[in-house]
Amino acid sequence: MKILMATMALDIGGAETHIVELTKELQRQGHEVVVVSNGGVYVPEILAAGARHYEAPLHHRAVGDMRKAYGILKDVVRKEQPDIVHAHARIPAMLCGQLAKREKFPFVTSCHGVYQISGVLRALSDWGERTLAVSEDIRDYLMKEYHIPEEQIRLTINGIDTEKFSPETSGQKIREEFALEQDTVIGHVSRLDEEPAIIARHLIDIAPELDKAIPGVRVLITGGGTAFEELRKKAEEMNRRLGRDCLVLTGPRTDIPEIMAASDLFVGVSRAALEAMAAGKAVVLSGAQGHTGLFVPEKLQKAVDTNFCCRTDAVAEKERMLREILEAMALSREKREELGLYGRETVIRLYSVERMTKDALEIYHQVRRRRYHVVMSGYYGFSNAGDDAILDSISHSVTELSDDVAITVLSNDPALTQRQFGLHTVPRFHALKVFSALRKSDVLLSGGGSLLQDTTSTRSILYYLAVMSTARMLGKPVMLYANGIGPVRKEGNRRRTKNAVEKAAVVTLRDNGSQRELRQMGVKRDDLRVTADPVFRLPPASPERAEELLKQCGMPEGKNFVVVSVRSWPNTEKFSGELAKLCDHLRRRYGLEVLFMMMQPSHDRAATERVMQAMEEKAFVLDCPCTPRDLMGVLGKAKLCLAMRLHTLIFAARMAVPTMGLVYDPKVENYLQELDLPSAGHVERFDAKAAITAADTLMADYDGVLSGMKEKSEALTKAAGENERLLLELLEKTKK
Repeated sequence: MKILMATMALDIGGAETHIVELTKELQRQGHEVVVVSNGGVYVPEILAAGARHYEAPLHHRAVGDMRKAYGILKDVVRKEQPDIVHAHARIPAMLCGQLAKREKFPFVTSCHGVYQISGVLRALSDWGERTLAVSEDIRDYLMKEYHIPEEQIRLTINGIDTEKFSPETSGQKIREEFALEQDTVIGHVSRLDEEPAIIARHLIDIAPELDKAIPGVRVLITGGGTAFEELRKKAEEMNRRLGRDCLVLTGPRTDIPEIMAASDLFVGVSRAALEAMAAGKAVVLSGAQGHTGLFVPEKLQKAVDTNFCCRTDAVAEKERMLREILEAMALSREKREELGLYGRETVIRLYSVERMTKDALEIYHQVRRRRYHVVMSGYYGFSNAGDDAILDSISHSVTELSDDVAITVLSNDPALTQRQFGLHTVPRFHALKVFSALRKSDVLLSGGGSLLQDTTSTRSILYYLAVMSTARMLGKPVMLYANGIGPVRKEGNRRRTKNAVEKAAVVTLRDNGSQRELRQMGVKRDDLRVTADPVFRLPPASPERAEELLKQCGMPEGKNFVVVSVRSWPNTEKFSGELAKLCDHLRRRYGLEVLFMMMQPSHDRAATERVMQAMEEKAFVLDCPCTPRDLMGVLGKAKLCLAMRLHTLIFAARMAVPTMGLVYDPKVENYLQELDLPSAGHVERFDAKAAITAADTLMADYDGVLSGMKEKSEALTKAAGENERLLLELLEKTKK
């Protein structure tokens, strides 16, 4: 992509360094970056990385400057034709927001701090289609003060180049340049404007006490800004009083890694503090918005929550800052080095440039204009692992096949779906928004899952048919994507389903049973394609993540286990006790620990508890927040599965785990036949003796069943790939 970054200036400062590192990493990854700013000391660094720079007075609120900057931005946008415009401060964001309305480009912002609020400033602020917030408290501020929906905000970090900021970097050149020799050096780096300069002022004021307590101490203050001249004069006067150059003001510099390397202790906040930590220095966190003190492991969460800006603490008085600096310097060299090592490990673990860039790219991908626009209609936003897996797998497969497809999801919980999958969402029951999304789309994708059935209710099937009918009315082709059909029992619903299927542009089905159901309804089209459930294209969580989840639920390490998945269903009063006997048998005879897995906890918990209470043997339950990929990863480690939930059965098939079905619906029975797997019985007439016999038969031929599962899994994974290929073909036809 080509990304245009707009910011106030590229002088010393945390936000500015963030932009420089982001620009360099985007360039390294093959993207093209254009930066518009008032210039500054970092311009040569971004030019050396291959980016281009245009100068514009984006740093002033003066009306004349803003008009000039707007004109320059407009010319640059028209010349460069960026895929994304990314603004990093309120003035650039306001101007870019106005320009976006005219030039129709995708527009995102980053919020690096909290700003002064007034009626006019709030009204003029524009945070774009998506906003990156560098800390949780900034995200909360954006939601409270600007009423930005949570789903439009993504948390990010200040990424630090840990090769550049490293204990291996030498500060000798800096020590020689400023005649620091072997002196103890207290470092501070900041933009020295009026408000941020408070720490530099405090350091100058406490210099006499530092001089008395630490013989030969030097205070190295780096940065430029509107307060620099005032501070320089104040430092010179203090040095005259002390009779030596205790205070050194370097002005704005770009060799910050060497500055950090030359320091023994760093005092400051935000990105500069993280850079000092990456360099292996002990850090006293203190800034214009608060003072947290010496950074130690116990203060990690507090520091992370405010992006190391200390906003949850009071601003330090000079006396407190002096006391904590002296306490830090009183620590042994070994202890300070230990704290420095912990700080560096924290930065490497939580604040990499790669992660910061990944965050930015994800929101770029969400808003960038794409050639094709698909609306997905399904049972999404209900915290059902099976349907969440369908959504995840379809979006993953489609975007993997083509980066030129934008997806909008009709969701019951738009904020949850957007947060989980990073997709654009629309409330599924907001008629006007659904209509608008369909009108702007190229194709309606209905599915996957068992949408066209009236077992749950007629209202459900009518909803999905109505969405399909609206799309056709708007002239948008409909694709039934790996649907499971039926059962559809009411004659009117069967007639409506037949009509909808015959008018769809493309129909793919997840099993042969669904095809038979449509034939029985009278559907005669000869292009019904049986593919496979989209979940066969979904990658599972890593083995390490699966082991972590098993440990969380108390599963003994290295033990074989059976996964059991049940749900609440009417007319199953005796089922719990009978299934408990089967579970007890599997543990006693085959040594299998019993692990209950809930696909939709709100619906499955009561049924799970009834079976566990009826068991005589011990059992475990996976009852912590899990993604579909997590559940799939855990299932992949199981020896056996008892699946009442269809998508537990499908997950097990995806992971090639021998499975017995607990049949409550024809769709489960159909899929068992598809996979050539045994049924343990129907839940309404479940018999433990028959189920135990079926289980013993499976276990007697376990290796043969396992081999068959592996073959089926490979074939279905390949077949599932047909779904997105046919979708892409349909999309290409819409543009001809």
